[in-house]
Amino acid sequence: MRLDAVVFDLDGVLLDSEQVWDAAREQLVRERGGGWHERAQRDMMGMSSPEWSRYMHDQLGVPDPPAEISAEVVRRLERLYRERLPLIPGAGKAVERLAERWSLALASSSNRELIDLALELMGLARHFQATVSSEEVGRGKPAPDVYLEAARRLSVDPDTAAAIEDSQNGIYAAKAAGMRVVAIPNRHFPPDSEALARADVVLDSLAELTAEAVEPR
Repeated sequence: MRLDAVVFDLDGVLLDSEQVWDAAREQLVRERGGGWHERAQRDMMGMSSPEWSRYMHDQLGVPDPPAEISAEVVRRLERLYRERLPLIPGAGKAVERLAERWSLALASSSNRELIDLALELMGLARHFQATVSSEEVGRGKPAPDVYLEAARRLSVDPDTAAAIEDSQNGIYAAKAAGMRVVAIPNRHFPPDSEALARADVVLDSLAELTAEAVEPR
């Protein structure tokens, strides 16, 4: 199989940000008098902003309307990113290595404002021909929508693209889209063994993310 493109996830692959999201959401829930629980972060991983803001309203008891919940979390993340972007070591070099060989896209559960800000702060925007937020499609991960849209914007067939993922829902989403999946397990919220078994390649870190690792043998 010949690959035409590579699609990166953002949170957990290029940014060590899952716990930043976790902290911002938990803080907002507690400030608004809701009830946070240990399962909340894993439940929300991969959800689009309309999905997780409704979850926070319906399941965690935040009284604000979902749109206001989403906007407030985004404001907090923007402030934190500008203070210190949680860039994973080797992220820039990994993107540059693969950009030498393939067209790149980014398919993320982050809001559009945070995707654009992160790529600007990382200085990597020029390497991506397309970026997709799950708020721009019908369903968040583990549904394949965000990956299918990334392939559409790149004008490639999904089965000729590889996805770089860290999370359980992300792996399922990329596989459902028909993509080759390269997993770099999230160290804070690792995928279970069943999800990892669905990946085509499992790497320990971005340092191992080379064209040779991504290319089907």
